[in-house]
Amino acid sequence: MKDTNDQKIINQVLQGNTAAFVTLVDTYKNLVFSLALQMLKHREEAEEVAQDTFVKVYKSLEKFKGDSKLSTWIYKITYNNCLDRIKKNRTHFNEVPIDSFTERQVKSLDNAFNALVVAERQEAIKNCLGKLPNDEGFLLTLYYFEEKSLNEISKIMGVTQNNVKVKLFRSRKKLATILKQNLEPELIASYEKSNR
Repeated sequence: MKDTNDQKIINQVLQGNTAAFVTLVDTYKNLVFSLALQMLKHREEAEEVAQDTFVKVYKSLEKFKGDSKLSTWIYKITYNNCLDRIKKNRTHFNEVPIDSFTERQVKSLDNAFNALVVAERQEAIKNCLGKLPNDEGFLLTLYYFEEKSLNEISKIMGVTQNNVKVKLFRSRKKLATILKQNLEPELIASYEKSNR
């Protein structure tokens, strides 16, 4: 249903109806900004990249072939704009050390992570995602919060599905370290409060 609606809006924009483009921007602006912020870790930079993304979307709309969802295409433009901005600024992000996690532990992390994604934990998790290196927070946001498939993520990031699996596995390990450092003290504090 949404894809059909997106196609109608695209057709209207291509016929010169700029007001229809405003509808398109309104639909995707929050997510584009959130994804840019995940990668760039800087509000003003993310705002500039979001604006630049929609300028590129507008200029390139006639090239959109419909091979993928419109959202996938827009996220890919966002991702590439972020990479360009990072290269331009030559910004280096702190790396999180990878502890020796087994695959079973990563799967149990997935289960724990899925259990944590509830309203009162989302903000804490997003803060932890913000501590990951640029594209890893972006990848996990697409996978967990946007529920994008490996195929869609591979199109957005311009890498193979196997590469996405590897990146996802590594990103989860890093996130596990951050969650452990940030959420455990919070859980311990709340446990201590409840037992006073």
